[in-house]
Amino acid sequence: MTKLETLFIMLENNFVTARTKVLCVIGYPIEQSMSPIMHNAAINELKLDFIYLAFNIHPINLSIAVKGFRTFNITGINVTIPFKQKIMKFLDEIEPTAQKIGAVNAIKNDEGYLIGKNTDAEGAMKAFLDAGYSISGKNILLLGAGGAARAVAYVMAKEANKIVIANRTEKKALKLANELKKHFNTNFEGKSNRASVLKKESEKADILINTTPVGMYPNVQSSPLNTEFLHQDLIVYDIVYNPLETKLIKDATEKECRTIGGLDMLVNQGAIAFEWWTNKKPNVNLMKNKIIEFLGIK
Repeated sequence: MTKLETLFIMLENNFVTARTKVLCVIGYPIEQSMSPIMHNAAINELKLDFIYLAFNIHPINLSIAVKGFRTFNITGINVTIPFKQKIMKFLDEIEPTAQKIGAVNAIKNDEGYLIGKNTDAEGAMKAFLDAGYSISGKNILLLGAGGAARAVAYVMAKEANKIVIANRTEKKALKLANELKKHFNTNFEGKSNRASVLKKESEKADILINTTPVGMYPNVQSSPLNTEFLHQDLIVYDIVYNPLETKLIKDATEKECRTIGGLDMLVNQGAIAFEWWTNKKPNVNLMKNKIIEFLGIK
């Protein structure tokens, strides 16, 4: 499907006029994002005068992009890698939960006043619970220490026994662990993602969560964890959604682990933001199915 054909699909039920409001997602890179697919499907079904676009913003231009939100009156903005933490200092207000998490993935423009929110946390938890799994008393090995990791760790710390944050830069993992200790009684540890560490910690973990971009399209043959470290009693949750079945998920399935892909988290967090921006509740099943359809997976 060409980009032009995709655009026609997005606009098939709506005319774009001078009054059309703009929603968007920013990131670097952004080409892999499925957010325009699901949001425009919801817009079309509800017959709203909105359009949702994706903007590839180089990190050095982030402050300019934020000025653009105000200048061009962009109604709502999703924020993805690598901006979920960096963008906070440019906003006028940050909702309390997002402030505690230390990351923003959605912004609402109220006549030039930019409000930051985190919908990743609630979206991630809903996907986990909807799959029928429990976090209560569990030991979690969390891969990554970026914006998504902050949201996932924050929401799961309310019930987890222990969360080990493993990151390429150990200092960043320790920093996040120490920040989260201020809000929870949960046992947090920050460690490096060296193979020896991951082997030891995965053996003790009940739940493995990947919040890194490792395995994301186009690097679909990559995995953040050696297959040998997976075990049958492990629940494996990969928040990467493109491809729908990452190498980590494939490896985990072969090891007879219980698994959760990233698509439901994506749709959940997107639906929360959509309703915040438009005051309309979107059809989450439609949003999910449009992504599956677009990726050609029936």
